[in-house]
Formats: sequence, structure tokens, C-alpha cells
Amino acid sequence: MGRGTGGSGDAGGVVDEASALLTAVRAQDTDLVRSFLRDDVEPDLRDAAFCLAVRTYSAGIAQLLLDHGADPGRRGPDELLPLRRVVEFGSPALAEVLLHHRNLGRYTAPELLEMCELARHWQETGVETELVRLTGAPGAVGRTRVQDDENHSVDEFTLGGMSVRDGHAAILTRLEELLGVRSSFEELMDRALAHADQDHAVWGTVTIRLAGHRDRSTWTAAAALRAHPDPSHRLFGAEVLRLTHLFDGSDEDTFAGPALDIFTAWSGEETELAVLTEVLVALGEHADPRADAALLRHAGHPCPAVRGAVARGLGTWSETPDFTEEARAALLVLMTDVDAAVRRDACLTVGLRRDRRPGLADAMAALLDDAERQVQIAAVHGLALHEDERCVPASHRLGPPRPGVLAEEHRLEAAWRYEWRREGPELPDPRPGRGPAVRSGP
Repeated sequence: MGRGTGGSGDAGGVVDEASALLTAVRAQDTDLVRSFLRDDVEPDLRDAAFCLAVRTYSAGIAQLLLDHGADPGRRGPDELLPLRRVVEFGSPALAEVLLHHRNLGRYTAPELLEMCELARHWQETGVETELVRLTGAPGAVGRTRVQDDENHSVDEFTLGGMSVRDGHAAILTRLEELLGVRSSFEELMDRALAHADQDHAVWGTVTIRLAGHRDRSTWTAAAALRAHPDPSHRLFGAEVLRLTHLFDGSDEDTFAGPALDIFTAWSGEETELAVLTEVLVALGEHADPRADAALLRHAGHPCPAVRGAVARGLGTWSETPDFTEEARAALLVLMTDVDAAVRRDACLTVGLRRDRRPGLADAMAALLDDAERQVQIAAVHGLALHEDERCVPASHRLGPPRPGVLAEEHRLEAAWRYEWRREGPELPDPRPGRGPAVRSGP
């Protein structure tokens, strides 16, 4: 092992390395953990680090440790089986790590059925009730919204030094999928609506599961929710319909026509902002003039989220390189919107299309001096894709991407690659801390 200060064969070195790796896991420092794993870490240390990652809800680090040989079946005499512990902890992100197809072979069907029942028990009993029973601790249960993975959040409940997340219904849904158990539309909807929040992991897991059915009965049940008086039901139905079309990879694209019909009509009558936004996002996933026409009707909506959906969706799926005159005019206005996220999204849309009219490039260039960094980066990205040299000095002024912000890294990379192509393969890599450039494709 190469990081112990007492030498690679020294007991002090082993202790130092173990302490440093576990400290990195505890701090949820993924990059530092990755750097330790480049060395020959002892199997027991990898396994201990994996168990710590599970206990601290560090799904990304747990996956990294598994990728480097940690054994999720190893445990101390007082440890629960990792899968059981993860199910009880209620973190869908952690459960997904252990239920990855590479690990499924270690579990039997009866074991997975047992985990189903355990997840169902937590879902039906309730996290607060179970926490009180397990800890026997007095006082109020604490509750905090936390990020469980890159896209979804959950609520974390704490009592007596024990923390549990409320993603048990998502874990149950995932286990049912693996076992081929098909719950009814109504039961799955009830699981999602118990957490009436699009960002919640249970909502996301359920809508994706239902969209994966891709059958007429699921479509009909979701479409019927359009007339429901409760906006959360309408939102749920709209998302299931949108994802059903989005995930349809068949050549027939069976749901494209019905989806366009329903969302075009729906966009003209929906008044709830969250539902309208979802409907407009769905329209932006259709390459059809009717979709653009429906989006354009909402380009001046007072809600920034609605205008953002228009900015992201206009013309993005068209097979022609140029925007229509109406879409171009709307995007030029949206790139000057009072809301920074709308300006960013409109700029990203213009950048991704190959409409080379000078007015669009000049509008992006004007955003290089925007007050918001996210908008400046979108402008650099768009100009680089349009082979506009104004992206180069602007990217130098912005400097390196912020650590952990993948969108910044990706968008600034476009400017760096443009500069490499323009200056030649011998150009030193302009990114801080990098060596000679390696020329590659755009």
C-alpha cells in the first residue's frame, strides 16, 4: 500500500492509510476516495470503507468501492446483512447500488421477497413509528429533506442518534420489478402521491416503472387523470404519459401521436403551473410544428418555470437546422429574460442548434457579460458549438469549472476543444493543471 507514512510494509502505515481512507469516506470526498483506491488497498479496508459508506448514505462512494472490489456480503459479527440494512435505511440510491445487475447473483429470490416484505413493512408502518419503536428514545423525531442521488431527494428522519430515509416505497417498487411482480396502476400511484413531490425518489421510481410498461391500459389510466380535480394527480398522469413516449425506443413509436394530441390540447387548458410546465416539457420532446406552436403561446407567461420549459423545448427536436422565424424571435426575447435560468436555457437551446444566422450568435455573445456565471457558461458553450472564436477569451476569463459541477465541466470543454481544433494538436491544454493537449473529435 502506497499512502501510509510509516512505509508500505509498516503497521503504522496501514493504520494511517485506514484512518485516511475512512476519513475520506466519512467526509464524502469522492475524489479523495478514488485516489486512495488507485493504490492496492487491503480487502478488509475496502469492506470497512464500504460499510461506512452505507452507514453514511454515500451511494456514489459505495458504488466506487464495489467497483474496486469491496464485498457487500462481508460483515462483522454485529453487522446486519448490507442489503437488509440498506432496505431499512430507506435510501433508494443505496439500494440501487446493491441491486445493480452485477450484484444480483448473490441474492436468491426468497431473499429478495423477504426484502420486499421488509420494505413494505416500513412503508405501511411509517418511518416515524418504526424509529420510535427501534430506538425507544424520547423526544420529537427530526425531519430534513436531503439529496439521495443526483436527481432525487427524500426526507430523512432522526431520533436517538439513528437516521432513516423515507424511500422504502421506491425500494419496494424496484424489488418488485426485479422479481417480476406487477402492482396495479392505482397502488403504484398511491405510493407516489404519498410523497406528492416530483423531486422525491418514490415519485420518480414509480413514474419510470409505469412508463416502462408501455401498454394501453397504463396509458389509458394515466390519460384519465387529465380530468382529475387534484393537481397532483394531473401532474402524475402527465409525467407518466411523457415518460412513456420518451422511453419508447421502438421503431413504431406507438405513443408519439397520442402523446402529441393530448399534450397539445392539454397545454391550452391547464392552469396549475407545475402541471402546465410538465405538459410543455413533454411538447418539447416532439419534432412537430404543432408542438412549437403550442409552446410559443406560452413564451410570455408570467411564471419563469413555464418560460423555461418553452426555452428548452422550442425547435430542439426539429430535423431542419434552422429555427422557424417565430421560434427564433421568441428565443431572442427569452435570452434577455429577467430570470437567469430562462436566459441560460434559451442560450443552450440556441447553441445546440446549427442555425448560423448572425443575430443568434450575437445574442449569445451578449450574454458573455451576464451577471450570472451559469448564463456566461451557457454562452461560451453555444458559441463554441457555433465555431465562434468569441468563446475562447470568455472561457479563459471564467477559469476552471467549479469542483463537482459536471455541467460546467462539459460546457467549458466545448470551448477548450474548439480552441484545440483552431490552434492545432500541439497547443498546450489550456485547462489549469493539464499537460499537453490530446486532440480528439469535436
